[in-house]
Order: sequence, then structure tokens, then C-alpha cells
Amino acid sequence: MKKFFPLLAAFLLAGVLPRASAWPTVFAEQYYRLYHLHLYQYPQRTAENIAYLERALRAPFANPLYALATIPDAKHWERYRYLFSMHVNLKLTELHLNWGSRYQKQAAYFFNAPWQAENLESLDRAEELFRYALRYWNDAKDWSKKAIRLRYHMKEIQFWEDENFRIENGGLDYQAIINEQLRRVEKVRADFKAMDENTY
Repeated sequence: MKKFFPLLAAFLLAGVLPRASAWPTVFAEQYYRLYHLHLYQYPQRTAENIAYLERALRAPFANPLYALATIPDAKHWERYRYLFSMHVNLKLTELHLNWGSRYQKQAAYFFNAPWQAENLESLDRAEELFRYALRYWNDAKDWSKKAIRLRYHMKEIQFWEDENFRIENGGLDYQAIINEQLRRVEKVRADFKAMDENTY
């Protein structure tokens, strides 16, 4: 066993053993497959998922043969791309809302006065993330409008079609949630700014 490792190292250095290779991540569907839910939503994990999904939005689509649904013709292909973009923007909306809620303060308690500056900084970060969520929500609505015009069913992505239907019928509306969060940020910020740090 002791002789094996030096021999293996020598072979690797000499290039005798085949080198490991991997397929490059190029297409939107590949980046989307990297997105995954975590049991614990730590900021680093949320940021990782956001990075994957943002790359999915910028990347080209794979050939229809490798799509996440069966694509029999050009009209299905068009609807598939609209639904994909809508769904990814929805996921980005949810991730930014989740991340922003970690910085959100529900109320300005008097005993937090010594940390007034830190709380205001946290609220600024929450507002920034909620505004990103609003941007992605608006993009999701735009893609949804394009997708709803094409009535071509794809059973593999039924969940995306359900999201599309719910957006168009008002059953899924992040606008109200985001606006409520932004109003709370403003209220709590005003309460913190009015607070005397010697209150406690």
C-alpha cells in the first residue's frame, strides 16, 4: 500500500492515467438544475441559488431535444422558453424575499436603541433585497403575459403552467407582499430614527 501512492503520483505527473473531464455548464437548463432547496436557508446558500438562476436567465437555451419538457414543434418551444423565464424569475423573487426577511425588523423595540445604527443598516439591506424581488416579480409577470397567449400543454412542466395561470388570474401576486414589506421597512426605519439611543 505504501508503494501505491508514490506510483500513482508518478503516473499522474507523467500523464499516463486519463484525466478527469466534465461537461461545461453552458445552457440555461444546466444552470437551473444546479438550483436546489436547502433545509436551512443561510444567506450563503441563498446567494448560491440566486447566482445559478441569474446565470440561467442569461444563458442560451439548450437544443429542444434536451429541454425539460417534450417539444414537438416551434410553438411549444416558444411557450417553453416563456414559461422557463417566468418560473426562474418567480424563484428569484422568492429567494430575494426570503433573504430580505432575514434583515427585516418587525418593530423598533426600545431596548434595541443602543444598536440603532446596526438596525438601520439591516433595514437598508432588507429594502435593497425587497426591491430586487420587485424587479424579478415584474419580469415574471411580463413573461407570464407572453406565455398565456400560447395554449400549448406540456405535462412535464405542469407546475410552471399552473404558476402562469395563477399569475394571470391574480391567484399568485407577490406585488402585495413586497409592498407590505417595503411599508414595514419604512415604518420601522422611521421609529428607529426617532429613537434616542439613551432611551434604554
